[in-house]
Amino acid sequence: MKRREFAARVWSKLMTFEAEHRLLPPGRRVLAAVSGGPDSVCLAHWLSVQARQKGLTVTLVHVHHGLRGRAADADARFVGKLGAALGLPVAIVRAPVRALAAKRGLGLEEAGRKERYRVLGERARRGRFTAVATGHQLDDQAETVLLHLLRGTSLEGLGGIPVRRPLRPGVELIRPLLPLTRAEVLLYLERHGLGWREDASNADPKFTRNWVRGEVLPLLEKRAPGVKERLAAIAAKVRSATGRA
Repeated sequence: MKRREFAARVWSKLMTFEAEHRLLPPGRRVLAAVSGGPDSVCLAHWLSVQARQKGLTVTLVHVHHGLRGRAADADARFVGKLGAALGLPVAIVRAPVRALAAKRGLGLEEAGRKERYRVLGERARRGRFTAVATGHQLDDQAETVLLHLLRGTSLEGLGGIPVRRPLRPGVELIRPLLPLTRAEVLLYLERHGLGWREDASNADPKFTRNWVRGEVLPLLEKRAPGVKERLAAIAAKVRSATGRA
């Protein structure tokens, strides 16, 4: 398949998925969580196009965790420039994750995740947004299902990352990129001439998800090609059977 045709298929997958789940009705007010990584840059660009076509109100939110010094500052500057290039407003919010982790007895990763969703939910409430969009994609889904299996899980855990879920009253969390693989996200960025930031901590195998992403899934994919898609398909079937989105 030619790259142009492949890129068109990627766009079609996004549009079909959105229509199936009705994530972006015309006029919706959406906050997009943008770290500066490839997934969130893809999300920001796609939402900017949908904003023009559907009359959406889209604002980018970058949560600065203050954990990576100058690299984190550069991430925030990158997101600011991205928003300007896309014609979207940007909010940079600082979150003292290290102090919060110590206070609550949590790991940095868990504390960062909880604080990120708290900030996004609060920003959405204050700005009267009805949706918060994140850039989770199919590889993330496969990683999540596999992690749940490794740690032991209920049937609900096998459902992995939901397409949508309540974040707080009147605000739902949506994942428009879930049908795309990481490779498809990178193709999207290439096709639209978009750069992104790399977070070196995402390659650190001391974090279990990074170990699954960098070592376990590649080995499984080598032995059983298509395993990521099959894990994601299992998650979708479980969500459907249990009445989750």
